[in-house]
Amino acid sequence: MKKHDVLGALVKSGLVAVVRAEDAATAEEIAAACLAGGLSAVEITFTVPGALEIIGSLRAQYKNELLLGAGTVLDSETARMAILAGARYVVSPHLNQETAKLCNRYQVPYLAGVMTVREAVEAMECGVDILKVFPGELYGPAIIKSFLGPLPHANFMPTGGVSLENVGEWIKSGAVAVGVGSQLTAPAKLGNYEAVTAYARNMLSAIKAARGS
Repeated sequence: MKKHDVLGALVKSGLVAVVRAEDAATAEEIAAACLAGGLSAVEITFTVPGALEIIGSLRAQYKNELLLGAGTVLDSETARMAILAGARYVVSPHLNQETAKLCNRYQVPYLAGVMTVREAVEAMECGVDILKVFPGELYGPAIIKSFLGPLPHANFMPTGGVSLENVGEWIKSGAVAVGVGSQLTAPAKLGNYEAVTAYARNMLSAIKAARGS
């Protein structure tokens, strides 16, 4: 997939599952459960043991069915390994300029974390495609409108603090997509992957409704 195709698919979905798990088997089960709920955008974070192997395994199993990303990428070395393993996009909790440069070189979307307008502008100057508002729970949906005031051309994706109850507010505030972690994946700790599937499906429906309104 070309870079613009990946970005288009992320925005069209409007939802990225942020997968943090204790082992590879759980992470892969979560990815499968998300896909069963209609959610193809899955971010495997590098806090998961064996994250690189998980990305490679999921890419081999699902090919283009899953829109796989690598999360919690702190440096360009990790980003390059993730891309070679099959990650379609790279996500960081902060802006790392060397990672931005590498992703731009290989035309891979880079989603970097920002907390202020200054950080947002610096990220855009480095070619960041979607600005990850993180941690979202410190702000609430109103922060998106505040950012869009001086930066109406920017693309924001809050992560953290996004739930089924408030996702509509985030979307109506102007977020192009949202990242959801524990709210979505928590049932996996109890082996309840059906609940993960149901939550993903309900989140996608809520996003669609918010966009329609």
